Amino acid sequence: MIKVVSWNIAKRQQPWREILNMDADVALLQEAGEPPWDVRDKVELGPREHWDSHFWNSHWYRQHGWRYIAERWPKIVRLSDRVKVDWFCQDGPRGHGSEGTISVSGAGNIAVARVKPVNSDQSPFIAVSMYASWIMPHPSTYTKFKVGAPDVSAHRIISDLSTFIGDDDPSTHRVLAAGDLNMVYGWRDDNPTSYGARERTVWDRMGALGMEYLGPKHPNGRRVCPSDSGVPENTENVRTFHTSRSSPQNAYIQIDHAFASKGFHENISTRALNCVCQWGSSDHCRLVMEVSG
Repeated sequence: MIKVVSWNIAKRQQPWREILNMDADVALLQEAGEPPWDVRDKVELGPREHWDSHFWNSHWYRQHGWRYIAERWPKIVRLSDRVKVDWFCQDGPRGHGSEGTISVSGAGNIAVARVKPVNSDQSPFIAVSMYASWIMPHPSTYTKFKVGAPDVSAHRIISDLSTFIGDDDPSTHRVLAAGDLNMVYGWRDDNPTSYGARERTVWDRMGALGMEYLGPKHPNGRRVCPSDSGVPENTENVRTFHTSRSSPQNAYIQIDHAFASKGFHENISTRALNCVCQWGSSDHCRLVMEVSG
């Protein structure tokens, strides 16, 4: 069995230490900075090119007076010697897609690696850390979206992930993708704060690729309150996020999600560590996925 943790750590230092105490094999991180000094020799980060988009886009952004194009990256981190991790280095959207690289269409949205157990006949799988950042509409567009829309980045993620889908039969693929999509599964259409149909297209496209939605779903986590989160009364959504001005006790919404290839998904158990006592030191809780086959 391979234990995978997905966590948006909000560029904080303490989560790195907490991850080490989870007896996990691989971490799919979002909004990750550099690990603290006391952790660096205990984790394997892989080549910087697997997450840092500055390597493939040259330095065009500096022409506009920017210091960087992103600072909070998705990363894949090896945590134990029970697995071997082969990281895919990023290339631009018109890259050649060589064996060790992937073409990406956005900056700071995705990190990908191949994970294989060392002492097991279990087959390897593709692991994807996803972070759907908020993108503002064009300045010429009248908008009520004061902080932008995350589905723009999410569709870039799906397009990049699609390169690992090479057959109409999803059982031929072994892909596990998880992370912070900044979106809620199953908004009610009458919710004035939602992006409704736009966000449903993300789940529709995942389904079209043969990617099953893993949740996590109640009872594998503390359930959201429908009246507080704008979802139907029968929702299985679990609480994965609280605002920076709040606390785990007041977490009210699920914006962290996991997907896996149909068939492969049957070998994966998924849960949210979202009880107050186990939340951790980020504004997001941890998702834990155990891959048994």
